[in-house]
Amino acid sequence: MNKIGNNHVTSTGKPKKAGLRWGIILLLLLGAVVNYLDRSNLSIANTTIAAEFGLSSTQMGLLLSAFLWPYALANLPAGWLVDRFGPKKMFAWASGLWSVATIISAFVNTYSLLYAMRMLLGVSESPFFTSGLKVTERWFAKSERGLPTSIINTGSQIANAIAPPLLTVLMLTMTWRGMFIFVGAMGLIIMLIWLKVYRDPTFAEKQAITQNDMADKSNAVQSETQAPTAKWSSLFKNSSTWFMIIGNFGIMFTIWVYLTWLPSYLEKEQGFTLKETGWIASIPFVAGIIGVLLGGFISDYFIRKGVAPVTSRKIPIVGGAILAAASVAPIPFIDSTVVSIVLLSVGYFASQLPSGVIWTLAADIAPGEQVASLGAIQNFGGFLGAALAPIATGYILDTTGSFNNVFLLGASLLVMGAISYGVFLKKPITRTT
Repeated sequence: MNKIGNNHVTSTGKPKKAGLRWGIILLLLLGAVVNYLDRSNLSIANTTIAAEFGLSSTQMGLLLSAFLWPYALANLPAGWLVDRFGPKKMFAWASGLWSVATIISAFVNTYSLLYAMRMLLGVSESPFFTSGLKVTERWFAKSERGLPTSIINTGSQIANAIAPPLLTVLMLTMTWRGMFIFVGAMGLIIMLIWLKVYRDPTFAEKQAITQNDMADKSNAVQSETQAPTAKWSSLFKNSSTWFMIIGNFGIMFTIWVYLTWLPSYLEKEQGFTLKETGWIASIPFVAGIIGVLLGGFISDYFIRKGVAPVTSRKIPIVGGAILAAASVAPIPFIDSTVVSIVLLSVGYFASQLPSGVIWTLAADIAPGEQVASLGAIQNFGGFLGAALAPIATGYILDTTGSFNNVFLLGASLLVMGAISYGVFLKKPITRTT
C-alpha cells in the first residue's frame, strides 16, 4: 500500500478515501436537480404569471423559450471557461448567478425584466454540465466515467419527475414569487457547500486513479507538465466535432418535445384532465431516470470487457436513439391510450440512454485540455435541437391541428442522430494547435 500525502491508495490504484469523489458526484447530482427545478418553475407557474401580467399565449410561449437560445449559445464559451478556470470556480459562479437570477425574477413586475432574467438564467446555467464532465475526467478513469457522469445527468430526470407536484405545492403555499425565492435559495446553499467540499485531485492521486488506463495516465502526466496549447477553435476543424453536434441535435429535439409539449398532448389528444395529466406526465420521466443510469452502466460494462471506449459509449447512444425512434414513430397510428402511454414511456426511456454517455463520450474523444470545450460544443448542438422543438411543434399544431407529424419528425431526427454517431463518428480527436 502506497502513501500519497494524507491519502492512501490500494493495490488496485484507487484512492482509499473513495468517498470524497462519490460525495462530489452526489453534490453535483443535487446541483442538477436544483438546476432543472430553476428551468421548470416558469412552466409550472405559466398560467398564473400570464394572468397576473396580462400576457397572450404568444408572449408566454416566447417567455418559455427565452431560456433555451441563450443556453445553447452560452455553451460554446462555457466549455472553454471550464477548461481554462476549472470546475470549482466555474460551478460556483454558475450556481450563484443562476440562483440570483431566479430570486430576482420573484420581484420583477414587467414582462421585459422577467424575459431578461430567463435569458440570464440560460447563460448562467450553461457551465454546469461541462463542470460535471470536467470533474469526472479528473476524478475517474476511462473505465469508470460512464456511471458517475450518468448519475449527474440523472438529476435532470429526477427534477422533471418531481417538479410538477413539488413546485405546485410551493406555489400554492407561498405564491409563485415565493416558489421562485425558495428554489433560488436552494441553489445558493449548493454553491456554498461546493466551495467548502470540492478540490481537484493531486497529481499523485490522478496517477493512482488512472494507473490501470495507461493511455489516460500518459495524458494525465502530460496535462500536469505542459500548459494547454490547443486552440478552442481547432475543434471545429475536426469532422468528429460536427458529427457530435448533428447527432446530439437529433436526439435532443425529441427530448424537448416531451419536456415542452407532453402535458398538452395528454390533454388535447388523449383527453386527460389537468389533474390526471400531472401524474401521467411523470411516468415517462421516471422511466428516463432508469434510462440515464442504464446507459452509463452499459457503456462501462463494454469497456470492462475490452471494447474500445468510443465504441462502448456509442452502443447505448445509437441503440437508445434507434429504440426511441421505433417507439415514437407508431404513436400517430395507435388508437389505444394505454399503448400510446407505454410507447411514450419507452421512447423517453430510450432517448435518455445516451444522455450521460454523450458527455462521457466527449471525454473519450477530446484531448485532455479540451474535454469541457468539446462537451459544451456538443451540448450546443443538442440545445439548438431543443430550442427548435417547441417552435416546430407549435407550427405543426397550428398547420395540421395534430401531433402526428411531430412524432414522425422526432423519429426521423432520432435516426439521423443514430447515424451521425454510429456511422460517421469513429475516432478520438488528436491534439492540434
